[in-house]
Amino acid sequence: MIVLAVMAAGALGAGARFVLDGAVKSRRATTFPWATLAINVSGSFLLGLIAGAVMFGTLDSDVQAVVGTGFCGGFTTFSTASFETVRLAEKRRSLSAAANALASVVGSAVACAAGLVLASAV
Repeated sequence: MIVLAVMAAGALGAGARFVLDGAVKSRRATTFPWATLAINVSGSFLLGLIAGAVMFGTLDSDVQAVVGTGFCGGFTTFSTASFETVRLAEKRRSLSAAANALASVVGSAVACAAGLVLASAV
């Protein structure tokens, strides 16, 4: 049953990513991939929050499997972030490419850590 729940949550995560990506792109016409950055950072925060809640005994590990692996796995898209970074570099937008790579990695790690800290405070 957990496998089906992870699959369903993954589908919901992918759908949420599609909606959020479209919403950000419709409001901000730019060559910088703000939508993907926002998706990955917010997904990392949620994953940190869920993992922290499991670590500190607030949530069951099945919730982590469904929400963490399923929803967050379908929602976040680090392959797209990598592709967009390469595309920026190919267009000779080296500063934007470096900023995107750095912001994606550092922003997501910090967001995940913030989720863990928040979970520990609850």
